[in-house]
Amino acid sequence: MDGAPTQARHAAGDKDVQLSGGANTVRQFIDARLLDELQTHLAPLILGSGVRLFDGVSPGLGREPTRVVDYPQVAHLTDRITPS
Repeated sequence: MDGAPTQARHAAGDKDVQLSGGANTVRQFIDARLLDELQTHLAPLILGSGVRLFDGVSPGLGREPTRVVDYPQVAHLTDRITPS
């Protein structure tokens, strides 16, 4: 996981880099210790199948909730990712 993250950091300079993706992408960045914040948007839909976000992630993953915004149709969760 060196190419894209390195290019993104270089292009951003001193600004933040944002990653958007599904569970597999997010898990790869968590495993590579490249995330310091995780924003999750939950909408109650039944899709039949999917990938669980934290399956296979180190059990020592540190997550500290910093913000929760909930509405009847969606919840927005923000967690700080801390070194395990």
